Amino acid sequence: MSASVKSYAAVDLGASSGRVMVGRVGPDSLELTEAHRFVNRPVRVPEGLRWDILSLYGGVLDGLRAAGQVDSVGIDSWAVDYGLLDAGGALLGNPVHYRDSRTEGVAQKVWATVPAPELYAATGLQYAPFNTLYQLVADRLVGARRLLLIPDLLTYWLTGEQGTELTNASTTQLIDPRTRAWSYDIAERVGIDLELFAPLRRPGDPAGLLRPGVLEETGLRGPVPVTAVGSHDTASAVAAVPASGERFAYICTGTWSLAGLELDAPVLTEESRAANFTNELGLDGTVRYLRNIMGLWLLQECVRAWGDPDLGELLLEAAKVPALRSVVDAGDAVFLAPGRMPERIAEACRTSGQPVPVSPAEITRCILDSLALAHRKAVDDAQRLAGHPVDVVHVVGGGTRNALLCQLTADACGLPVVAGPTEAAALGNVLVQARTHGLVGDLAGGRELLNRTQPLTRYEPRGDAARWREAQARLAGD
Repeated sequence: MSASVKSYAAVDLGASSGRVMVGRVGPDSLELTEAHRFVNRPVRVPEGLRWDILSLYGGVLDGLRAAGQVDSVGIDSWAVDYGLLDAGGALLGNPVHYRDSRTEGVAQKVWATVPAPELYAATGLQYAPFNTLYQLVADRLVGARRLLLIPDLLTYWLTGEQGTELTNASTTQLIDPRTRAWSYDIAERVGIDLELFAPLRRPGDPAGLLRPGVLEETGLRGPVPVTAVGSHDTASAVAAVPASGERFAYICTGTWSLAGLELDAPVLTEESRAANFTNELGLDGTVRYLRNIMGLWLLQECVRAWGDPDLGELLLEAAKVPALRSVVDAGDAVFLAPGRMPERIAEACRTSGQPVPVSPAEITRCILDSLALAHRKAVDDAQRLAGHPVDVVHVVGGGTRNALLCQLTADACGLPVVAGPTEAAALGNVLVQARTHGLVGDLAGGRELLNRTQPLTRYEPRGDAARWREAQARLAGD
């Protein structure tokens, strides 16, 4: 390998699987390969739904061993969840899963102290029942002396050093997106002690060196630094959107669809709150202004209920089903919990007076049409609320493999869709590490490198835009 090419291990943990990818980066090259992939399977125990964090850590170690010698390691994962440590730094039980029911009704208790409009004006975060703030109010925190968000917890086990990476901290509803620092006023009013959190880190900051025990277990030669990246996987994924200029929207697709804009400043208006848009922090002072949509979770749960049929064949059959017969609100919290997803989708169609999809192909088509419709509404609403028009929609993440969804999104939005890269979060993770070695410049420079090196597919809008307007009106009950 050329001395000007360096290797970076990107640990990328999603809600259903984890992976360790190796990015080899040179001045004009970027190659990503998979070293190891492992299942992320939450466990339901008598006290509720928990992450199997020890299994995940084992997968990370296995992945680093498979990756071979690297110049740096970075970790990103899903947001909001955390582990609690005692005074000696030991983990107090498996982290609670954000789909656990313990936060039901908690938001309403918080709003009695800090009204929802005031909370939004201070933190810019959309309402979601699983926001870290609500989890902390629901938690008893007995014996807890430190809280580490999931990527920071794994980094601590790798290095022995504690920190709180900013892009992920911005999903806690305890960060002021204008100052990019803790909102001490909000924390105090809801009774959260911010001393629980380790000091803030920014993407690109050093996060320690792999401990001797980790080096021995993985076979790596030290010193190997761990670099703070955009540790919220969406922050890393947005950093890997291969856009040029500013007139673009993005949709990060996977278990969730995160649809929105990259802005220079948050949008904290009451209209924005009512539309349930969030202001999360990105790289280089940017704001990720987006809406959470239930995403391919709907299809994943249905496929699981159907006994894991061949997805390619299912999508081919779904493409033959008449478009927009039935649609559901893909952002509705009724779909948040696991289980009985085909029946719940059918019931939502029945309740709204639409034809009830019955076969797997019909339900799949209903899901994909509904996701495309939700993408359309999010992109339209974001442009209007932020005063930020766009010319193209970039789709990144696992949903780029779903050509039908990409085409339907182009049709619904009435804009070209550029799909790719698929492993956007891992690539964004790698790019931040490469910046610390001077191999990549600013955010625009990284995106230009992606454009030159990653396969992208363009979908042009087609069909009758009026049909999408009619379906949106039907869903709104107009």
